[in-house]
Formats: sequence, structure tokens, C-alpha cells
Amino acid sequence: MCGRFALTATPDELLELFGLLKVEDFPARFNVAPTQPILVIVASERREPGSNLPERSALLVRWGLTPGWVKDPRSFPLLLNARAETAVDKAAFRAAMRHRRILVPASGFYEWHRPLKGTRGSSQAYWVRPRRGGLVAFAGLMETWSSADGSEVDTAAILTTGANEAVRHIHDRMPVVVQPEDFTRWLDCRTQEPRDVADLLSPAPNDYFEAIPVSDKVNSVANTGPEIQDEVALPPAPAENESGADNAQMSLF
Repeated sequence: MCGRFALTATPDELLELFGLLKVEDFPARFNVAPTQPILVIVASERREPGSNLPERSALLVRWGLTPGWVKDPRSFPLLLNARAETAVDKAAFRAAMRHRRILVPASGFYEWHRPLKGTRGSSQAYWVRPRRGGLVAFAGLMETWSSADGSEVDTAAILTTGANEAVRHIHDRMPVVVQPEDFTRWLDCRTQEPRDVADLLSPAPNDYFEAIPVSDKVNSVANTGPEIQDEVALPPAPAENESGADNAQMSLF
């Protein structure tokens, strides 16, 4: 899954990668959390006069998708992620897969390795970033939720797929990465049906990301500085006689 990520690129870097005409200034964000505003890239309805750039624009949405048919968001679960394998078949994501596909710019994401049930140890956080640096674009979905009083909220979820070799030892899921050459096809919901872009919903190449162990500072949304990405030494593995299996066996006596 993807429950935290970072976007520390400059507006100029976004303009260059996504072919945008303009983007508002924004601060570096090292610990983007659910329900917070996130920057997303959408297909524009028309090209700016005199521009040869792709028809794309950037906007802010709330991270946590709310389908339009939900009556009370307070009683509906927060949909941060959508499984790429089944999104087109799920009521919450079906319409967005067909009509509102987006890109979510990021500098990387955080993931936690959690000890197996019955074993000792605590969760270990990792900062997962492109091995060669730069920005990455996650595949996402967007929905606009309208309240009874007519107010609207744009919301989004990030698509996930099975983890590649760089991430699999941490978690079995990872965000779907869309490569620059596929931006237009992914965003084109007018001519590209979900089945036409299904080939894009696969794990990133095994050498695309590197996973850096970091401290538990990232666990708190109050920690928003670059220090949460500082590498830490991994704790020693528990001794064999401290494993959950051995403890369970000893508990019989």
C-alpha cells in the first residue's frame, strides 16, 4: 500500500517533467499524510492558445477518495489506495478508472516492514525513492464529492500493484509508477478505456527504487522536516531463541 509519501521537487521540475504551462509555488513536503491536500496532474479539456505543451494541468485535491454516490463521508472508509488488479470492477473506483485517471507526482514514498504475528520486534520504516533521483509519477484516480448544500471536494486515491524485488522484503504492495512516455495514454480517458491502459498497471522495474531504512519520526504527521529521510542502522535481527516460534514452543511447558 502507500500511506505516506513526499514531494520535495521544485515547481520548475514539475513543469519540465509533466509538460505543464504553469504551476503555483509550493513548499517541499517530506511527510504527506492521508486527508491532506496533494498535488495531482489531470488532462485539461483544452490546450492553451499558442502552446505546444500537452493538455495537462495541476490542481490540489484531498488524499482519500470519496465516490460521488456516498451520502455521508463520515460513515465511509478513507480510500487512500485502490488495487490496480480490481479497481475497474469495484463500485468505488469503476467510474474514476474510466473517466478520471490522474498522475500523482512524488519524490518517493514510505513503507513499513511489520514483524510477523507472533514474533518479536517493532515496525521498521523505509524511505523508498528512485535510485537515480528525480520525480516519480504514481497512477491515481480522482472523484469529486458533492454535498447536499452544493459544495464540492475533489478527492483522490493512489493505485497499487504487487511489489517488485526492491520493495517485496518490506511490503507486498507498492504504488503503480507511470513512465513519462505513458503519461498521455494514462490521462486520456476519452479514447483509452481501462483495458487499453491495463498494461501500465505493473510493478516498476526491479532496479527503479532503492529502500532506505529511516527512524520512526515519519510515523508522526507532526514531523515534516528533511531529517525524517535520514538513513538509520537497522537493529540486529532477534536471536533464534527469541523467535515467536521458539517462544510458542516453550509456552507448552
